[in-house]
Amino acid sequence: MTQGKLLEFLEDIGISMSAGYLSNLLIKNHADFETEKTEVYLSGLESSPWQHFDQTAARVGGVNHTTNVICNPLYTVYLTTPKKDRLTVLKGLQNNKELEFILNQLTSELLRNFPLPNKYQDALKLLPQETVLNSEQFNTLLDTYLPKLGSQQRTRIMEAAAIAFYHQQTDWPVVQTLVCDDAPQFKLLTDNIALCWVHEGRHYKKLSPFIACHQTILKDFLDDFWKYYRKLLVYRDSPCQEQADELKSEFWTLFSTESGYQQLDERKRLTRMKISELLLVLEHPELPLHNNPAELAARTMVQRRNISYATQTVEGTQAWDTFMSLVATTRQLGISFFEYIRDRISQVGNIPYEGNYYSGKICSQFFWFVMDA
Repeated sequence: MTQGKLLEFLEDIGISMSAGYLSNLLIKNHADFETEKTEVYLSGLESSPWQHFDQTAARVGGVNHTTNVICNPLYTVYLTTPKKDRLTVLKGLQNNKELEFILNQLTSELLRNFPLPNKYQDALKLLPQETVLNSEQFNTLLDTYLPKLGSQQRTRIMEAAAIAFYHQQTDWPVVQTLVCDDAPQFKLLTDNIALCWVHEGRHYKKLSPFIACHQTILKDFLDDFWKYYRKLLVYRDSPCQEQADELKSEFWTLFSTESGYQQLDERKRLTRMKISELLLVLEHPELPLHNNPAELAARTMVQRRNISYATQTVEGTQAWDTFMSLVATTRQLGISFFEYIRDRISQVGNIPYEGNYYSGKICSQFFWFVMDA
């Protein structure tokens, strides 16, 4: 609810305070809660090699921002950032720590995925290798030795160098697999990407055929699409190599057969190009087939945005992210958020402050989650 409604509620139960005092209670002096959020995030990343990721629009002080949602079945963390590009996502995966950069073999391999001229790739190999640099130092290095770089080329080099540093650092857990949609900012950040089948299905639902026979063709295809999806769900419960081979063959049949409906056939061609990301579950049956947990968590932020519209300050945004993260995580771990917040305010200490509590709780629940899966 809005702060105005909170004031009305407090007045109704006999508590009188100013709007400014209530605002300070909500957004200031929450360093302990922010520390706990960091501990939860750290333990959540350590609990699983894969994580869900999604983004939704946000407003801060009247300016467009993006709220990033990172979660798995045992925790949820919100991080609101000014941008939504690849470097921002990478920064979010490191708990918004300032990015660092390194030139090494992985940097060169990543740059092969970008349309960067060979002369620049060769020039980068002559610069200091295996040296960790902050943003200012790395930009100075590029300005000095590659002054003619275009803005997009500079961005691609910075992305490759930042990703290379992320994978070689040991201070923060490295995510091996992202479960997400096919937005370009998620690509190349992790060893693997598992695309959401529900999101892929939405592409087909957006088709609007006018001819009756095309409508029938689309309807029949969607029936086959979701039948195939249910077969993948069955495979996750009892995986075997023979069934994996059959499902891969059936994938090619489903998305390669010409239907005569041009827009549908073009959409199927685009799906075929994502086969490795859509069928990663055949190699790793523990992976989910959809990104619904992150999308539902993002919807919670949308509901709050509809009620309060936006935050006005960086401090208020941070408080919003912190408490939404703690609310979502306590619910997932079976902890009463009311009891948790009362314990913190009263300083009783029945719920331990240390991150070890979350780590133990998350790890034990993740064990049973995997066993059930």
